[in-house]
Amino acid sequence: MNSCNCIKSILRGLMRMTLLLLLFVLCLTASAQEPPPRPVIVTFNEAQPLAFGAFSPGTGGGTVTVAPNGNRSSSGDVVLLSMGFLYTPAMFYVRANQGTVLSVLVSPPVTLAGSGGGSLTLQVAGTLPASPFVTTLPWPQQTTVVVGGILTIGNIGSNPPGNYTGNFSITLIRE
Repeated sequence: MNSCNCIKSILRGLMRMTLLLLLFVLCLTASAQEPPPRPVIVTFNEAQPLAFGAFSPGTGGGTVTVAPNGNRSSSGDVVLLSMGFLYTPAMFYVRANQGTVLSVLVSPPVTLAGSGGGSLTLQVAGTLPASPFVTTLPWPQQTTVVVGGILTIGNIGSNPPGNYTGNFSITLIRE
């Protein structure tokens, strides 16, 4: 009778070990490899460029800032005008695998040329979401990234009325 109980005990132990091993193997086979990295795709929203609206530089100049959240402010003796000209942060769409960490690298200050002469200096400043950020949407949904800027303006003599245009670059670095 003792040897029979001993054999039953050994068989129960083997069955438990087999069951644990089977569960372990199932757990290993149930986990999948993460999807291969896809290239990060960035698209510029042409309907929403970085724009500073209308303003008047005054005699001393100053700055106009458009924050990523869309707020506009000025410093120095620059007067913000409401003449129907839009002010907006630049908008980009980013497609990347969910969980991708991205950092935004902006260009150094750039010079904007005026249609009536003069020039302004643009410094890209601030992003929403703040850099670095993690994409939270699954492929192929896109994350909206908005970029603000600071426009440095001289006095009214060096910056006559007109349209000022130029280009800046944004680089997204996948971490």
